[in-house]
Amino acid sequence: MPRKLRQLRAELRALGFAPIRQVGSHQTWQHPTGAKVTLAGADGADAQRYQERDLRDARVAVEVAAQGQDQEQGE
Repeated sequence: MPRKLRQLRAELRALGFAPIRQVGSHQTWQHPTGAKVTLAGADGADAQRYQERDLRDARVAVEVAAQGQDQEQGE
């Protein structure tokens, strides 16, 4: 059973993303590292596969950026 878009948005907030733009049902979220994700649909709508994939890719990008910062601080 697919997750709801409200769950994806909650996960984005937890990762540190913030909504920066909304046009119609499309909402763009950006992380301070520069990673962006666009979600389209109402909160109660089922998330599409590509939206789950985009969220997963954004999570990886944030983790990689965090590891890079940790390494810079350790030098």
